[in-house]
Amino acid sequence: MKDIIFDDFQNAVNESLLRHKSILDILSKLNETEARINRAVAKSVTNCGCVRISADKQVRPEDIEIEELSKCLKTHLKGELCDNCREVLEREIGNNLFYLTSLCNVLDLNLYDIFLKEYDKITTLGKYTFR
Repeated sequence: MKDIIFDDFQNAVNESLLRHKSILDILSKLNETEARINRAVAKSVTNCGCVRISADKQVRPEDIEIEELSKCLKTHLKGELCDNCREVLEREIGNNLFYLTSLCNVLDLNLYDIFLKEYDKITTLGKYTFR
């Protein structure tokens, strides 16, 4: 069932993309949507204040096991997104998914297959993917 949702989404994107069919347009729009996501996060911090960034050096003890590493590393993010900031970020991430899917379409790639390959890699390698 989930593959149908992915395929339907990919087909709907393909049918609705009218103005930006060129790979160059798609790449530039994808880059723009990534910048808009970054800007929305920054505005959540600087304009709204619902979240804040409190960053310092990541401390990784030398003798720590890889299974414990995620407990030592921090996101540097404090607070929770308010409803307005959440809505803006969801919209910007949705736009990003649209252009990412458009890129898959123009390159004849299947988004669901890519998703499955990445999922298999993560579940197979687990913490050893080192991302």
